[in-house]
Amino acid sequence: MFQYCLKRILLFFPTLFGIIFITFMIIQIVPGGPVEQMIMARIGGSEGEVSQQSGSDAGHKLFRRGMDEEQILQIKKLYGFDKPVHQRLLDWYYRLFTFQFGESYFHHRNVTELLAEKLPVSASLGIISFLLTYLICIPLGIARAVRSGSSFDMISGAIVLIGYSIPGFVLGVFLIILFAGGSFWDIFPLRGLVSDHFSELSTIGKIKDYLHHLLLPIICTTIGSFAVMTNLTRNSVLEQISQQYAMTAKSKGLTESQVIWKHVLRNAMIPLVTGFAGGFLTMFFGSSLLIETLFSLDGLGLLSYEAVIRRDYPVVMANLFFFSLLFITGNLLSDILYVLIDPRISFDKQAGN
Repeated sequence: MFQYCLKRILLFFPTLFGIIFITFMIIQIVPGGPVEQMIMARIGGSEGEVSQQSGSDAGHKLFRRGMDEEQILQIKKLYGFDKPVHQRLLDWYYRLFTFQFGESYFHHRNVTELLAEKLPVSASLGIISFLLTYLICIPLGIARAVRSGSSFDMISGAIVLIGYSIPGFVLGVFLIILFAGGSFWDIFPLRGLVSDHFSELSTIGKIKDYLHHLLLPIICTTIGSFAVMTNLTRNSVLEQISQQYAMTAKSKGLTESQVIWKHVLRNAMIPLVTGFAGGFLTMFFGSSLLIETLFSLDGLGLLSYEAVIRRDYPVVMANLFFFSLLFITGNLLSDILYVLIDPRISFDKQAGN
């Protein structure tokens, strides 16, 4: 296991190098980069014109519209586009792996500080939603498996499927209309992560205020994943209950709860662990843009979207680097959990296979 983890850790770097390379090359061919946007801003061009122009073609057209070549070269030098492509790529490798992300082109702030400022919003939504999903869905899935075919199984299954069928953004609009000062009750705040008087509250008051603001967004980000996780747990437990080892344990006098919690659950957890990394990322960033926009939460989702639209490459590359690190770490964690749950799993090639 140690050797396997070491190999996976060593693969971090080639994987990240590949992701950065692909992203960098895509950036080079996407029209309407920061150079073109800056030039258009100076000559009064529109965003539609920016999106249609890039590279030397853009420079030639803009030169004919009143900007001389020296001014265009100065703007390219400002953003580092006066260097050859391979040198810019090497610069990005160095900056990312040394965590020197530079300054945002449009926010004019250090990217690290910008990400650190936006992170608490997305982290709050993602981590709390992720934990709630596992803490609620696993016991619910087990309860449905034990009572398979009962009215409880059918009713709870129908409820989670209805939740799955409703998009988080649509549910958010409904909750705002119903509970956030829409047409009915004004119970929950409509915007922000904390109240304006947050600093004046006691510690318990701050926690209550924080959760009060997060409740509706968390419901929106969590409800859609309940059906998948609950049904996966239910089906996995049902499959393991019918196995010979579970029947043998029952025949030795163990109660149903002892068989499930001591024997069945360990094997049933393996499919759940498989989606650990992907599930965490989905909760962390999947629907954050729509939810953050709807509830006026200034987080990473909104920042990433604006960075892509504005071609704010330092923010785009830093976000991608952070997401990639998180995903690779999550995959490694999933593999380690495999072995902790079932020590019989081996990552080494067996002779004769």
